[in-house]
Amino acid sequence: MGSNRRCEMAAVGARLLRDRERVLVGVGMPNLAANLAKRLHAPDLVLVYESGVIDAYPPELPLSIGDPDLVRTSLCVLPIADLFSQYLQTGWIDVGFLGGAQVDRRGNLNSTVIGPYDRPKVRLAGSGGAADVASFARRTVVLIPHDLHRFPAHLDFVTSPGHPPGTRRAGGPAHVVTDLGLLDFDSEGEMRLIGVYPGVTVSEVRERTGWPLRVASEVQVLTPPSSDEVAVYRALAKGKEAPIG
Repeated sequence: MGSNRRCEMAAVGARLLRDRERVLVGVGMPNLAANLAKRLHAPDLVLVYESGVIDAYPPELPLSIGDPDLVRTSLCVLPIADLFSQYLQTGWIDVGFLGGAQVDRRGNLNSTVIGPYDRPKVRLAGSGGAADVASFARRTVVLIPHDLHRFPAHLDFVTSPGHPPGTRRAGGPAHVVTDLGLLDFDSEGEMRLIGVYPGVTVSEVRERTGWPLRVASEVQVLTPPSSDEVAVYRALAKGKEAPIG
């Protein structure tokens, strides 16, 4: 995935976050997109990290959920068990911002193994808190590159739940942001293409999806990143300071 597509992906993901929302931020691209949103259109976005950090104001992009800058600039730090039991599981988190190795048509995520569980080709980091985030956040947003390996018809393992068959559950996956476009979930809880980046076709997205992808009646061409979004993205990606607000 090229840097331009990564920037587009981060910008689209950031635009899905609203000011004053409380977002539990995953590592990787979700971390980049959430920090981009906080610096541009959502200065009062409450960044919550799985390590127990609440309302972080990191001057640079944190390298992990255990980055000391998160603690130094946060409102408070809780034991992980308290964060999950008293905040996440009680409905306090508005958005779960997640990544993963695979996602299926119903928004189920795999971050555990590639291949058979007992003899996998690749053993991944596992759930961490992703299963709880997908279960208890008011909605979840997934950021993941778009190819046949990551969008299979059937997951190798279900780490985090999506929508049950034939219905859309409240608080489930709301959007999937990829390096090809933007997808949501219809009333039956199945993934649907609603937007593509300039130069990307619907046929290309379908060819890189492992099932017959549903497509909205009107697919929008997503607005490219603005000059401000590009500048802040580049600063964050290079590990430089990027002021908030």
